[in-house]
Amino acid sequence: MAMRTVAAAMALSLAATPSALRAQERIITTEAGRVRVTTFASGLVHPWGVEVLPNGRLIVTERPGRLRLVSTAGVVSAPLAGVPAVSAQGQGGLLDVALDPSFLSTRRVYVCYAEPGAGGTASTAVARGRLTSGALETVQVIYRQQPKVTGGAHFGCRLAFARDGRLFVTLGERFTFDPAQDLGVTLGKVARINPDGSIPADNPFVGVAGARPSIWSYGHRNPQGAAINPRTGALWTAELGPLGGDEVNITLAGRNYGWPLVSWGNNYDGTDIPDPPTRPDLARPIYYWNPSISPSGISFYTGGAFPAWRGNLFLAALGTQGIVRLGLDGNRVTGEERIGLGARIRDVRPDPAGRLYLLTDEDAGEVLRLTPVGNW
Repeated sequence: MAMRTVAAAMALSLAATPSALRAQERIITTEAGRVRVTTFASGLVHPWGVEVLPNGRLIVTERPGRLRLVSTAGVVSAPLAGVPAVSAQGQGGLLDVALDPSFLSTRRVYVCYAEPGAGGTASTAVARGRLTSGALETVQVIYRQQPKVTGGAHFGCRLAFARDGRLFVTLGERFTFDPAQDLGVTLGKVARINPDGSIPADNPFVGVAGARPSIWSYGHRNPQGAAINPRTGALWTAELGPLGGDEVNITLAGRNYGWPLVSWGNNYDGTDIPDPPTRPDLARPIYYWNPSISPSGISFYTGGAFPAWRGNLFLAALGTQGIVRLGLDGNRVTGEERIGLGARIRDVRPDPAGRLYLLTDEDAGEVLRLTPVGNW
């Protein structure tokens, strides 16, 4: 598959002013066809996670600690009551949101966030509650990263429900480096829990002395993307590297993904980190970027609106100010297209009709909607 970044889109992202890029509607050209980009909703502050409700509305988090509903006409609700208190410093705050697989009967919503602790500490946490028209009710915290540490970086904090109903939670290493290799803490890990927060008996480290039983995989840096491959049921994650070395991983039970022992990037001071081939015992990414694209939310595309994109993986990209499309052949990446949008994109989510919704990570954040133009 031959892919390239479309020159017109790149010129737009480099030359246009931010105000010009926020027109209500514009047409961009991709390798497969033209796309209409509509400002579907606005007035949000650093929106971070989005899910599509069965009735077509969106539920969106704002990093400062607000949860909003967006109507099918793009009207943003008042903040919902009942949301847990968050540590809104640095990269922390109210981050991801996910629907229970049985949402239609339970009305249950899960949120992932930076939970404040004593003395200015914080850690990633997960809570769930029942969604009503204006609130989350009967909210309970079901999972907490251990330990809480100071600082506002690397929370990870994506949620993905597996086919069997278990919940994956990505946990950043909170910029602490070595603890990502320590099975006695949940810094730099992916956790796997039951929907009530209990631990599945078949987790890989259950019964291992000194290991946290919630751990599914380890050696992660800051995994901000998580999605279940609809073809295989496997968990795929995307994580931000240091100075280069962003990764896409197929995240398997019990595997060590190498941070900070190896990376395709370097430390921020420019010093070298050994490359992954030097440690064949460690899991290697299926794809990486150097220099970085700064990936965040990811989604597999299975919709009908853009048939040429079916089966592809989309990544929200903060560094390239757009989305990145990866063509796939099984578990192999066959090509990459960068679609410039002129804004930091934090999350990407298709709806049942195949339209794509994107969140712009800005003080004046927006929900963008992508729909096809002409013959696809």
